[in-house]
Amino acid sequence: MNALILASTSRYRQALLQRLGLDFQTARPDVDETPQPGEAPQALAQRLAAAKAAEVAARHPGSWVIGSDQVADLDGQPLGKPGTVEAAHAQLAAMSGRTVRFHTAISLSRDGDTLAACDLTQVRFRVLAPAEIARYVAAEQPLDCAGSFKCEGLGISLFEAIDNRDPTALVGLPLIALCGLLRQAGVAVP
Repeated sequence: MNALILASTSRYRQALLQRLGLDFQTARPDVDETPQPGEAPQALAQRLAAAKAAEVAARHPGSWVIGSDQVADLDGQPLGKPGTVEAAHAQLAAMSGRTVRFHTAISLSRDGDTLAACDLTQVRFRVLAPAEIARYVAAEQPLDCAGSFKCEGLGISLFEAIDNRDPTALVGLPLIALCGLLRQAGVAVP
């Protein structure tokens, strides 16, 4: 079997892929993640997942490369990773009492062949008091997470409901869709 490469250094995506029991390597993609003017959140996630997979695949001929990207969508506007405590507070305050859509795209690429999928998760946030937001951000430091929370941790306490097909998608790598793509590509999934 040819090598399988995850085009990501995200510890969250690596932990998810390890669940499948597959041998894989990781490689950092060199991709500009700046949204294009007027680009819709789903289109952004799909473009970046494809670009990450293609860029790493070009450096590793013969290997299947998994690219993934997630974009939080609040009223059609993309929310990225906050990067700072202040930005995390602002994102969570903006999402308070509202439903946010998370587009998690994956792309599987090898030597110019590409398979792709995109998962949609809708998260309805509770009304969050400023003190709750401050306690949460201080406790979990979700500065590297789209939407400023970690659903696999304390972030679950911020929600009223989650609507999706694949619980792993919200963490950053939709394993149900990925397994389907891997089977299509002829990669045996245990």
